Amino acid sequence: MPKLGMEPVRKRQLIDAAIETLCRYGWHETTVVRIGQQAGLSPGIIHHYFAGKDDLLAAAMRRILVEFRHEVTGRLAVASGPRDRLQAVIEGCFAPSQFRPEICAAWLAFWAQAPFAPELDRLRRIYINRLRSTVLAELRRLLPEEQALLAVLSLASLIDGLFLRAASGDTRVTPEIARGLATGHLDQLLTGRARVH
Repeated sequence: MPKLGMEPVRKRQLIDAAIETLCRYGWHETTVVRIGQQAGLSPGIIHHYFAGKDDLLAAAMRRILVEFRHEVTGRLAVASGPRDRLQAVIEGCFAPSQFRPEICAAWLAFWAQAPFAPELDRLRRIYINRLRSTVLAELRRLLPEEQALLAVLSLASLIDGLFLRAASGDTRVTPEIARGLATGHLDQLLTGRARVH
C-alpha cells in the first residue's frame, strides 16, 4: 500500500512517464508496463491510481490544458488591445513549456483517441470552446462578424495543425517558426489578404 501523502507525487510521476512513453513509442506501443518502467514503478501501482491507459492520457491532458491556460492567461493579463491579445494567445500556444516533442506527442494521441473515449472527448470540447471564445472575442473587435467566425476557425486550425505536424516528427516546426507562421497568418487575416470566404 502506498505511503500516506504519496498520491500526488506518484500521480505526477506516472503522468510524466506516460507523456515520455507516448513520445518515444506512440499511442499503440505505449503500455502500462512501459509507463511503469519509465516511472521506475511497478505496473500494479498504475492501476492503483488510474483505470488504464485512457484514464492516464486524460490525466495528462488535464495537466497539459491547465499549463496551457496559465501560459495564455498570463500573457493576456499584460496585453493591451485586441491585436496584442491575439498575439498573446499565439505566444502562449507556442511557449517553450507547451511546444516541445513530448507535449506535441500527447496532443497527437489525444486528438486520435478523443472520438473513442468520453472523458477525452469532453476535454477536447473544453479546449476547442475555450480557444475559440478567447480568440473570437478579440477578432470581433477587429473584423466583421462573418469574417471573424471564419478567421477563428482558420487560426485555430493552423495552431492545431502545427502541433500535429511537430508531433509527426517535422523538425522544421520549431516554436519560433510556429509563432512566426501563426503571427503571419493572423496579420493576413486582419489585413484581408488571407482568403477566409
